[in-house]
Amino acid sequence: MTAATLALVLALGIPVQDKQEKKVWTDAADPTLPAEFHSQGEYAGGETGAQVISLGGGQLQAVVYPGGLPGAGWDGKSKILLVGRLEGGKVTFASAEGARKYLAQKPEEFSATRKFPPEGQKPWSGGLEGTALVLKTDAGKDLKLEKVARTSPTMGAAPPPGAIVLFDGKNTDEWKGGRLDAKTGLLNTDGSDILSKRKFTNYAVHLEFMLPYRPDARGQGRGNSGFYQVDHYELQILDSFGLDGLNNECGGFYTKAAPKLNMCAPPLAWQTYDVEFTNAVAGPDGKKTKSALATVKHNGVLVHDAQEISGPTGGHRGDPEGTPGPLKLQGHGNPLQFRNIWIVEKP
Repeated sequence: MTAATLALVLALGIPVQDKQEKKVWTDAADPTLPAEFHSQGEYAGGETGAQVISLGGGQLQAVVYPGGLPGAGWDGKSKILLVGRLEGGKVTFASAEGARKYLAQKPEEFSATRKFPPEGQKPWSGGLEGTALVLKTDAGKDLKLEKVARTSPTMGAAPPPGAIVLFDGKNTDEWKGGRLDAKTGLLNTDGSDILSKRKFTNYAVHLEFMLPYRPDARGQGRGNSGFYQVDHYELQILDSFGLDGLNNECGGFYTKAAPKLNMCAPPLAWQTYDVEFTNAVAGPDGKKTKSALATVKHNGVLVHDAQEISGPTGGHRGDPEGTPGPLKLQGHGNPLQFRNIWIVEKP
């Protein structure tokens, strides 16, 4: 609103909304969530899957996967992109066309794939009918995909005997920083980093996290956080739902190694990381002789298998590799929420 418009509004006695339009949501039950939020998510039927991404302003993009959803039948190569619009309470999809760029800010220029058109692109169309995504193929065949909410098989996993419980919803005694929400029992970053008070070196750790919903943001602005192993190696946390799955996206070791598969769930859905970590080894002279290794399951699917991490990622502590360090939950200005964190130390 310009100053002139504001003056006119005040002169006419029209009430002025003193709060900016909400752009970030942290609760799937929030009644202020825009209508398009309820259209985003995963859909599956027969041998086809789809992920619908919310782009703000009633704009959506659907990524269709021949064979099934990622981790559930997709061939790992072919994708079909559709552009969606919510108007008059109805969502319709058409084939994505025109000049498009990966993660472009404008929905009409946005592509969920680096290569556009992606391998396997076809002129499909469709729409949402209740909880179903109904697609029409280029051959004129109708496909009906029902909305699904996949849950990680390790969600809610109980700490095994000998585990150190780092957070169970009761207190933040094991952490420096962080806020316990007494109502939800969740650990909140409030945009700032949280570090474990204890230091670790070799271990298996379980973590559950929820990304905020920021439909107007793109790329690293979309709920950016990280799960740092010994505060040296960042396992990225980011709303990368429906994207290609790069080394700077969810499930990747930041700038070091991309996940084998992008298993990121939609924002405001709970997700899991299960990490087996072996720290780097330093010789008597302090120089590294072996790199750190990590095996990671994201939402129960293996995305790194004994992955060698060549060196520390950005934002790491200054101590040499191979030394014990804390776990870090990066805030990065975003309201991340965590629960059920436990760790089992190994020799």
